[in-house]
Amino acid sequence: MVLITGGTGLLGSHVLIELCQKHEQITAIYRNKSKIETVRKCFEYYFKEEAISFFEKINWVKCDILDIPDLAEVMIGHEEIYHCAAIVSFSKRDFPQMMEINRYGTANMVNIALDLKVKKFCFVSSTAAVGTKDIPPEVEVDEQGKWILTDETSGYSVTKYSAEKEVWRGINEGLNAVIVNPSVIFGAGNWEESSMKIFKTIDKGLKFYSPGANAFVDARDVAKIMVSLMEQNIFNDRFLCIGENATFKRLFDLIAKELKQKPPNKKVNPILMGITWRLSVLWGVLTFSKPLITKSAAHNAFNTTKYSNQKIKDRIDHSFFTLEETVANAVRGRIR
Repeated sequence: MVLITGGTGLLGSHVLIELCQKHEQITAIYRNKSKIETVRKCFEYYFKEEAISFFEKINWVKCDILDIPDLAEVMIGHEEIYHCAAIVSFSKRDFPQMMEINRYGTANMVNIALDLKVKKFCFVSSTAAVGTKDIPPEVEVDEQGKWILTDETSGYSVTKYSAEKEVWRGINEGLNAVIVNPSVIFGAGNWEESSMKIFKTIDKGLKFYSPGANAFVDARDVAKIMVSLMEQNIFNDRFLCIGENATFKRLFDLIAKELKQKPPNKKVNPILMGITWRLSVLWGVLTFSKPLITKSAAHNAFNTTKYSNQKIKDRIDHSFFTLEETVANAVRGRIR
């Protein structure tokens, strides 16, 4: 029996797609029942007429990973766990909830897995949990990057690093676990969710771009890597999942081209971005909503960070989708 948390998310839905091709019984934990429909549509996009037969292999169970007795009951009988559940936000107001779900929820998963002697455990961390301080822009960050807390560290980074430490603790206590650290993930899904919001923004027309760069990866790649690592019993290690390092300008141009929209042609300078995020935060306070641009996001927009995927390619001989292929799939696979 296989269990997955966060199955209704962008990555979780793609992990389910991989698992349903290999297992007959899968348990997926959810919090919001309405999001299950998005997963079903994702199955229809990838499997067409076979979608129903694959989708029906999933046993959906409502459960909060902070509810320890309920979570323990759900986890009983499962030999493999894929822990994808997390909250992604760069808003300060979300930090307490992120810490609860990302760190303490992960601690619950690890503790129960140890008690139940779960055979295999795969945890989805993030490049945000990998240190980049004092690494020159031209050098690719690898798994050895030392995470250091600074004034510029986002709350999300703190929670994912803390969550990863819980998994390492579990490994030291005997849990067969492996950690993946994906960069920004794109894939077939709802454009209202997480990283996919950039597609909606560019589809509406985006004039500005920032001079920074980051790493991006296809959800299909991360899902395949996770399942491969578990199948090959590769544990007690972490692996960066990076499809391609690219500037934001290149990414925005590719998305605009695929959407047949005009690409952004005005570079934002740090002063303008600084004014923008402050106004965005003020508007969020006045309207009781999340700011569209946070200080952390504004800072990251000017960073140039490159990551290495050499370790995972060497270990399981994986070939990643190109950024062009990833963008095209995300556009074709939009779920409304």
